[in-house]
Amino acid sequence: MIWKRDLTLDQLNRMAADTLVGHLGIVFTRIEDDSLEAQMPVDSRTLQPFGLLHGGASAALAETMGSMAGFLTSREGQSVVGTEVSATHHRAVAQGPVRGVCTPLHISRSSQCWEIVIYDASGKRCCTSRLSTAVIG
Repeated sequence: MIWKRDLTLDQLNRMAADTLVGHLGIVFTRIEDDSLEAQMPVDSRTLQPFGLLHGGASAALAETMGSMAGFLTSREGQSVVGTEVSATHHRAVAQGPVRGVCTPLHISRSSQCWEIVIYDASGKRCCTSRLSTAVIG
């Protein structure tokens, strides 16, 4: 298992409740030994004006997941900050929810790299994102 902090899904979701994460309706749904999953609705909060999931909302989901995963792999007294995020959008999504799966590509004492794959409601990959983070403290 890669996690150094012992937090439940309820605790993760409470931490995020009064933030952009809560506003977008992002909910952490699963913690496995080496992955973190979350869902986000495709609704008025996450759509662009043309009725499709906003690419920025997908990027926000990815950064949220990678940052939380980074936090979970850090030790007490450390924090994690995003340094670069990229997102490749593969298919449009008009309704949802979408589901993100975050897994590590690299974890060290000072930096991390996470891959976040976002799937539509039918299980098709709609976005692939990568988040790099710095570990502080």
